[in-house]
Amino acid sequence: MKTELLYGKHGISLELPDNAFLIEPTNLPKLENEKEAIRQALRHPIGSGSLKESVKSTDTVSIVISDITRPTPNHILVPLLIEELNHVPLENFVIINGTGTHRDQTREEFVQMLGDWVVDNIRIINNQCHDKDTLVNLGRSKFGCDVYLNKEYVESDFRIVTGFIEPHFFAGFSGGPKGIMPGIAGIETILTFHNARMIGDPLSTWGNMENNPVQDMTREINSLCKPDFMLNVTLNREKEITNVFAGELYESHDLGCAFAKEHAMFRCDERFDVVITSNSGYPLDQNLYQAVKGMSAAHKIVKEGGSIIVASECSDGLPDHGNYAKIFDMAESPQKLLDMINDPEFKMFDQWQVQKQAVIQVWADVYVYSKLSDQQVINAMLKPTNNIEQTIEDLKKKHGDTMTIAVLPLGPLTIPYVEEKVSIK
Repeated sequence: MKTELLYGKHGISLELPDNAFLIEPTNLPKLENEKEAIRQALRHPIGSGSLKESVKSTDTVSIVISDITRPTPNHILVPLLIEELNHVPLENFVIINGTGTHRDQTREEFVQMLGDWVVDNIRIINNQCHDKDTLVNLGRSKFGCDVYLNKEYVESDFRIVTGFIEPHFFAGFSGGPKGIMPGIAGIETILTFHNARMIGDPLSTWGNMENNPVQDMTREINSLCKPDFMLNVTLNREKEITNVFAGELYESHDLGCAFAKEHAMFRCDERFDVVITSNSGYPLDQNLYQAVKGMSAAHKIVKEGGSIIVASECSDGLPDHGNYAKIFDMAESPQKLLDMINDPEFKMFDQWQVQKQAVIQVWADVYVYSKLSDQQVINAMLKPTNNIEQTIEDLKKKHGDTMTIAVLPLGPLTIPYVEEKVSIK
């Protein structure tokens, strides 16, 4: 069986055994006229008045965008927002890049994300989660931390959040309120949002919005300084827009999540010995940190003691910034990493990604096909592979000739699941 995995900007082709089970979301076509669909959504939004009529010409307007690790079509959304608000002077706008704990974007990257005209004409800032001078304290969260959000966002007269909606490995779904929390939050708030108890809760998982503490916290934080308007989209495998959800934050996000769930979730009758996954290609597979999402999708349907193979280009390395790579040097095994992270005294940003990865590794072996060196992969307690087909053949020694295989060509754009009475680790 021939199949192609999303990988980098070009994908990779694989020849797999004929019994391999292909798992993909419903292949939705792109909108026939995406720009007009967005304009109509801005003029006839969900649960709110039209965007143009909601904003005065004297208002300062903040537009929060997702950073370069997300495939949000900012180059389409942002110009259309500014076009719709053409009665507002350009100097009244600020675009806030929702980096969370990720690195700043360069001017060249902003041009890639937003286009030349936006970069040349609109002020753009990166959120600085460690700089309290750029943040505002909005009070105390019921989850046990002070709430810090970006000062320019809080102080603007009209606040817009953009993004795209897909299943998320601990928030249930991306988009909507996640653009604000953790996108433009302070480090203290982000650390609580991603602490071991929140991430380790069994309800903090793909596609679940009911009593999900991570989703509950992001919505609580948003309620303290709510965006006045949301513009989110859903995407297909080519990263083309398939639907638009605009208007009041919670109502429009809920409708977007329901749409994404209908087309992205895939029920499997049983678990598999081997699951091959991508990390949805560029820009989602820029580093190993992000590739944990692909591993997590595969974890949903791999047998205990099974094998996961994730194809993630990792053009940006592990990455070099942040603590993800450093944390692996602090313990000798995935289980010891979990023990360390679960200690309430341990607090280090990026621990959440290591925690999710370690849970997967305790359950199954994980092989990584990437541009990383073998030693980089080994340092992250993973197994390198330079030939996926050969690794499949080698795994027959472990799983036998009747080895079952599932393939997720789009990675976490598809969320498979098995209905079980006993929850997995």
